[in-house]
Amino acid sequence: MLQQTQVKTVLPYYDRFLKTFPDVFKLAEAEEATLMQHWEGLGYYRRARSMHAAAKRIVEDHDGVFPSDFDEVLALPGIGRYTAGAILSISGDQRFPVLEGNTQRVFSRWVALRRPPTETQSTKLLWQIAESMLPPKKGSGLFNQAAMELGALVCTPKNPNCGECPVRKHCAAHRFGKEAEIPGKLAKIKYESRREYAFVVREAGAGDDEPPRYLMRALPEGVRWSGLWDFPRTIERSIDSVEEAAVEVSVSLNQPLQIGEPLTRIKHAVTKYRIELQVHHADLPSPSASQNHDSESPWKFVTAKEMKKLPLSVTGRKIAKLLD
Repeated sequence: MLQQTQVKTVLPYYDRFLKTFPDVFKLAEAEEATLMQHWEGLGYYRRARSMHAAAKRIVEDHDGVFPSDFDEVLALPGIGRYTAGAILSISGDQRFPVLEGNTQRVFSRWVALRRPPTETQSTKLLWQIAESMLPPKKGSGLFNQAAMELGALVCTPKNPNCGECPVRKHCAAHRFGKEAEIPGKLAKIKYESRREYAFVVREAGAGDDEPPRYLMRALPEGVRWSGLWDFPRTIERSIDSVEEAAVEVSVSLNQPLQIGEPLTRIKHAVTKYRIELQVHHADLPSPSASQNHDSESPWKFVTAKEMKKLPLSVTGRKIAKLLD
């Protein structure tokens, strides 16, 4: 959870997660929808699916015991060199280095690295430095945690607090007065603007004493937010008009979509995209039998109450709350 997410954001998720999945067996046998609902709002949902797959692998191949061999840990879904080293050094004090955003910056300043740390040669050198600085016998886990905390709290990206740094006398960047220039500048993300559309389709013909139901589906593999439930929407590219969006969505519904009144507009960000999501009411001229009765159809009509139990994206949840 802490990869690409701040600690203060993670804490309530972590507590709730452990209450539902107290061990690897409970996690491995969990329904993906339940898991994704517990992850809802953390973003980068591939992390949750990788963890789920890793839990299943641990149960099947390691009898529910997390492996202690580096190569076996590295073979688990979603785990790379940094994560494997962090787990084994911190949990078992094995001698493996850790190189992530904070330690990358600490070690870059330590040796006054002039090249951007993300370059291949720089990364290779920093891994070598991280490994060579580990204690020879015991204490690798404590060292790695200290280095990460040093980067997070003292050796910060801007205005590092060198006066409070316990190792400043040995830091080459500080000695040369280059702490503000090192690490070298990272390539800035070039954000792209996108306009997307979502449609709220209410089931026709429901009785006055029945709660309204709205068309949704679980998103398939290979698309953004796969595994989450969502309203009919465009997600693959920027769309110029609501009419064009309706045509595109109609293909996935296998029938034309009739555009209704605007419902809301939501601005949000996904990776390198800055998205304006325009949400409209819409109708289907004649909801097909497949959408109402075919259990194999991905599209289902669900109530606002049922939506509360489904895993939704942040924007999907905002739309759902407008229907409650």
